[in-house]
Amino acid sequence: FSGPEGEARRAKLLEAALRLGRAVGYVGAGTCEFLADADGEFYFLEVNARLQVEHPVTEMTTGLDLVEQQLCIAANQPLALRQEEIRPKGHAIECRINAEDPTQDFKPSPGVLEAFDFPRELPGATVRIETHMRAGDEISPYYDSLIAKVVVHAPSRAEAIQAMERVLRGARVSGVATTIPVHLAVLASRELTSGEYDTASLPGWSGS
Repeated sequence: FSGPEGEARRAKLLEAALRLGRAVGYVGAGTCEFLADADGEFYFLEVNARLQVEHPVTEMTTGLDLVEQQLCIAANQPLALRQEEIRPKGHAIECRINAEDPTQDFKPSPGVLEAFDFPRELPGATVRIETHMRAGDEISPYYDSLIAKVVVHAPSRAEAIQAMERVLRGARVSGVATTIPVHLAVLASRELTSGEYDTASLPGWSGS
């Protein structure tokens, strides 16, 4: 969503989500999801009555702590700000790093992490690494394969894409296969940089 047209679409999505919440008397943290077509029309998909795994993107663009807000709501405390006070700034991107082998149809890749480190500081960008893992930890085959969420925030979309590429290229992860190569391929693809992609494609990934 870039430029005046993108901002107008973003405003319509926000208003649709607010109307939905008001109509059902919703109280609590939640996420409204929509699907958009090539003509810019969007359609309601679902509401997740919880924080999403992508909530750090919203936190980094708004400066809000959504977990704190959720706890305040659960404690029947009033929110400390109004909708019009929320003004997103810049762009944020999140990549989920999974212990999966992209060359084997994303087969889970359990094992021991021999190395596990990501750059945490970049000039002109903010980096946020969310993980419970460290070098020496064992990844079990019995649970979710997500081992880290890498989030970057920068003034523009292009700068955020470049920052994410630098973080992932500077990552030291070994011992198991991960989805990092797929993320790098997508970040470098014309489809993503131009914004011309959809849910039916995995641009730039050769599987090799």
